[in-house]
Amino acid sequence: MAYAEKVYKVRNGQKTKQFTWRSCYKKPGGGKGTEPGFPTRRLAEEYGEQQEAAVRAGRWTDPALAQTAFGAWAREWMAAKSPRGRTVTTRWARLEAHILPKWEHTPIRGITWFDAEQWANGLDCDDVTATHCLTLMSQILTGAVDKGMIPVNPLFGRRRSRTAAAKAHAAAREEDKLWAPVDVVLRVARRAGPLDGLHILTTAFTGVRWGESLALRSSSLGKRSEGEFTCPVLAVVEEVAEYAKRGPAGERLGMVLDLEPVKTAESRRRIDLPPFLAELLVEHAASRKGGYLFAPRGGGHWRRGNFGRQVMRPCADGRKAVAKTRGRAERSAVEPIMKGLTMRALRHTHDTYQEQIGVKPALAFEQAGHRRPGIKAVYQHPTPDMRRDRLDGLQEIYESAIAALGWTRVWE
Repeated sequence: MAYAEKVYKVRNGQKTKQFTWRSCYKKPGGGKGTEPGFPTRRLAEEYGEQQEAAVRAGRWTDPALAQTAFGAWAREWMAAKSPRGRTVTTRWARLEAHILPKWEHTPIRGITWFDAEQWANGLDCDDVTATHCLTLMSQILTGAVDKGMIPVNPLFGRRRSRTAAAKAHAAAREEDKLWAPVDVVLRVARRAGPLDGLHILTTAFTGVRWGESLALRSSSLGKRSEGEFTCPVLAVVEEVAEYAKRGPAGERLGMVLDLEPVKTAESRRRIDLPPFLAELLVEHAASRKGGYLFAPRGGGHWRRGNFGRQVMRPCADGRKAVAKTRGRAERSAVEPIMKGLTMRALRHTHDTYQEQIGVKPALAFEQAGHRRPGIKAVYQHPTPDMRRDRLDGLQEIYESAIAALGWTRVWE
C-alpha cells in the first residue's frame, strides 16, 4: 500500500525543521518506487495510490524513464528504425536543423502540444517543413509511449493552427510553382541535346519523379494490352535515392546514390506513352544497350544539383557571353527560355497538361503515381477509352507546338 514519508531540507549541512513529503509505492515486480517534492502528506499518498492502480491495470510508466531527454530518446528511436535511406536522411536533417536545437535536453514528459505548436509556428523555414518537424516529433513520442516511457503522446492527432499571415504566405508559395508551355519544353529540350533533352521531354510528358527517371532502363519500356487497346508504356518500379548515409548514432558516412523500391504502392505504375515519345525512347534505348536511359556521359547516376547546374540552368536560364582567355575558350551568349525551370516543375507541368486535355481523375491520379482520396478511388477505374483520349491529347499538343515552332522534329 502506498504511503508517504518526510524529507527534511538541509541548509549548510544541517537538517532544518522544514520538510516536504515523498511518495512511496510498490512498482511492478515488488520494488519500491518513490517520487519526492509533495507539499502535503495527502498529495504524496494520492500520487502513490495512483501509481499502484496503474500497475494493477497494466498501464504504469516509470517516472524515471519519463525524465529521459528528448535528444537521447530520439537517437535511440532513429537507430531502431530502418526505413528507406532517403527517409533516414530527411529525418536527420530535420532533427539536426530544427528539432534538437530546441528540444535536445527537454525531458520527454515535459513536452506539451502548446509549446511544440508555438515553436513550430516560429521556425525559420517553409511552412511544410515546420509541419513535418511536428510530425516527426510525434512519431518519436509515440515510440516512447510504446516503450512505456510516457503514458500518452501529447502531440498525437493534433492539428497545427497557424496565423492568417502564415497561411497567406504558404498559399503564395504554392502559387509560385512553375509549369512550362509545350513550346518552352521543346525549346529547352532541343538546347539540351538528344540525351539530356529527352530526359527533360520525358519528365514533362510522363510526370516521372526525379529519382524514378534515373532508374529507368531499356527494359522499362513495354506494352499495355486491354482488349483491343494497346499502347507503349514506361514501367516505374524503383528509383535512385540520393542521401547522406548515417550510422546508428546519426554520424555522417558519406553521400550515397543507390537504387531503392518506389515509396508507395501508387508510385509503382505503368505510364502510357504518346506515340512521339515512345518512338524517341525506343530509338534512344537501342543506343543504351540495356543500361540506364538517362545517365551522365561518364556513367553512374546524375546528382540532382549537378543536373541542375550543368543542364537545366544554362538551357532554361541562358548564359552570358564569355571572352576568350588563357585556358578558356570563347563562349557566345544564350538567351533565356524560362528562368527557374526545374525538373520538379516539369513534373507539375505533366499534371497540368493532363488537366488541360481533360484527363479523367481516375486515370490522372494513376499516371501521376498519386493516391486518390475518397470513395471514388474505390469505385472509379481507368478505361481503354480514357487512356486513348489521354494519349491523343498529349500527341495533339506536342504536334501543335512542333508546327507552331516550324520544326519537323525536336532534334533535326
